[in-house]
Amino acid sequence: MKTPTFDPKRRQFLVTSLSAGAGLTLGMYLPGCSRKETMPEAGPGKAKGEVVATYRFEPNAFVRITPDDRVIVIAKHLEMGQGTYTGLATLVAEELDAAWEQVEIEGAPANAKLYNNLFWGPMQGTGGSTAMANSFKQMREAGATARAMLVQAAAQKWKVPANEISVSRGVVQHQPSKQQARFGELAELAGQQSVPEHVFLKEPDDFKLIGTQLARKDNRDKITGKAVYTQDIQLPGMLVAVVAHAPRFGGKVKSFDATQTKAVKGVTEVVQIPTGVAVLATNTWSAIKGRNALKVEWDNSNAFAMSSTDLLADYITKAQQPGQVAHQEGDVDATLKTADKVLQANFSFPYLAHAAMEPMNCVVQLTKEGCEVWNGEQFQTGDQGALAQLFGLTPEQVKINMLYAGGSFGRRANPNSDYLLEAASIVKAIKGKAPVKLVWTREDDMRGGYYRPLYYHEIKASLDKDGMPSAWQHRIVGQSILANTPFEGAMVKDGIDATSVEGAANLPYTIPNIRVELNSPKLPVPVQWWRSVGSTHTAFAVETFIDQLARLVGQDPVEYRRKLLQQHTRHLGVLNLAAEKANWGQSLGKNQALGVAVHESFNSYVAQVAQVTLHDDNTFSVDKVVIAVDCGLAINPDIIRAQMEGGMGFGLATALSSQLTLENGGVVQSNFHDYLVLRMNQMPEVEVYIVKSTEPPTGVGEPATPVIAPAVANALYTLTGKPFDHLPLQLSA
Repeated sequence: MKTPTFDPKRRQFLVTSLSAGAGLTLGMYLPGCSRKETMPEAGPGKAKGEVVATYRFEPNAFVRITPDDRVIVIAKHLEMGQGTYTGLATLVAEELDAAWEQVEIEGAPANAKLYNNLFWGPMQGTGGSTAMANSFKQMREAGATARAMLVQAAAQKWKVPANEISVSRGVVQHQPSKQQARFGELAELAGQQSVPEHVFLKEPDDFKLIGTQLARKDNRDKITGKAVYTQDIQLPGMLVAVVAHAPRFGGKVKSFDATQTKAVKGVTEVVQIPTGVAVLATNTWSAIKGRNALKVEWDNSNAFAMSSTDLLADYITKAQQPGQVAHQEGDVDATLKTADKVLQANFSFPYLAHAAMEPMNCVVQLTKEGCEVWNGEQFQTGDQGALAQLFGLTPEQVKINMLYAGGSFGRRANPNSDYLLEAASIVKAIKGKAPVKLVWTREDDMRGGYYRPLYYHEIKASLDKDGMPSAWQHRIVGQSILANTPFEGAMVKDGIDATSVEGAANLPYTIPNIRVELNSPKLPVPVQWWRSVGSTHTAFAVETFIDQLARLVGQDPVEYRRKLLQQHTRHLGVLNLAAEKANWGQSLGKNQALGVAVHESFNSYVAQVAQVTLHDDNTFSVDKVVIAVDCGLAINPDIIRAQMEGGMGFGLATALSSQLTLENGGVVQSNFHDYLVLRMNQMPEVEVYIVKSTEPPTGVGEPATPVIAPAVANALYTLTGKPFDHLPLQLSA
């Protein structure tokens, strides 16, 4: 097993430091906030009390150039397979004019003052497909600042005008005098330069790295096994813990008998914590064996007892009554009442698990200085605050080491810091005498929460004389994922959880009378955001219903959408591109059809055309998917394509098979044998087309996920003559 090393002297402020062999550390802005001072500092290569000159400037530290010519980019966002490390490094390297092969990536520590997600306020974290979008200018300015200081250092050293100096692939050159130097040779002198108050960024036509298919920075480490995940962490005296959780939501420990558990070789302790009973051992297998031998009596007096069927029946009843109005235009009731043609459809969506390949885990250690954590950290500020509160520390005393994560799809950004607090509770229960690695098995992950909520939709629409929708009433019933979280105050307004209605309350289609309503029942089933959040259900309801309206009036689904999207050119652009590349309207083979859907989420626009075959045994296959995406400026087209392919595949699983069901207040499914994700033989041929754009980059991690299910359903509608109203899709016998 591998033991990573971490720098205990990593500064909590943005620093440009100069000492013998120290190199250059810097970041970006604010203009006028830098200052030079001398201070004693001890550290690697420096004697205690040695005087070094430092430049401090707020708020972020993103670039470190070492004397051995490495450019280390400090990444504030988690790399969980989506390509964040590569994208952030590209932005810095572009403006720095570094050689791609000299660039390395290092995960940032938890410090919202320095590594704030600029779209979230004073909060550090990764999610909402914001990593590239919020970092685009910030990281480029960090690279440009470093470049300017290197140029100034060269100008001083060579006694030449700075404007005669050029930089290319990590080499600073003065052509008239034929002098040149690599970054590492200038790093020390660059640390003495004044931080520029203003830097000029390249125009898109001058980009050399942005827009090209650079090799991913995380691939080699993952292929060779060098990449460090939570399971790789081994600390002296560390114990491994697994937890016995209540089988029903809301259940509590009444009593437990650990006699047989303590007899298992390797088991060291059994402790009760707020979420259940923890078994600690010297290794994972012993902990699991010990838990299997544990006898727990559960108090279910206040436990949840409903099933998915019970909940859906209740939701259907609730949908018959008006909900909280999330969006309203015109007079929907009057238009529906007087219309000649009114169509209604109802849609249901099951609970879904995130099912990341790496289940939840983390390592927590208490020290004299505070608390230290190792994990695939997605939500630094929230977790740092929660751990500080549990241990009675300040947030600054909670150090979080951000490792790679084996997927997340939203799960690791838990607003209640659930699994981290569980690990910390175990450490607290044993009075901090050993570091603890908490391990969740796949079954723990599947049955221990949190989930994409179950939803029910009811849509009614009237049609005018031209067959276009004149009124649209959309009612949504489903749990709020923001209720009882730190985000409720800011993101739930007048009873409306914005994430429950996104993709419905911002309908792009031109309809004169619209009303979107929401009912958010309160249940003890733990829920949270899931890849593409509200769009996971709203896109399906909207896009399949639009197809129903088009077919009701005998119009082609693509042409029908074109008429309704005249005021939304980016939606229209991806729709036209996908339809063109898929040869919409072509003659297909027997029992084959195309289905289309278009949707915007996270400020990116995606259209998909799915080619589906209906087989003689009443099964179907998705053979090909054409994807068009407008995500602004493409930083790395290859990563965008990968995210479109992966996001589509993730959504296709929900169309074909993925669902969680509840019985008697607990989850039925337990592992990948009964919670089915997409198999390799189900992955269709995929073509991805990226709209060329100079708009700022927007998200690509999630926007492909919600579009595929309605596209497939619409193709099946053509093949069967019947609309589909729930996921996963099921053909009638």
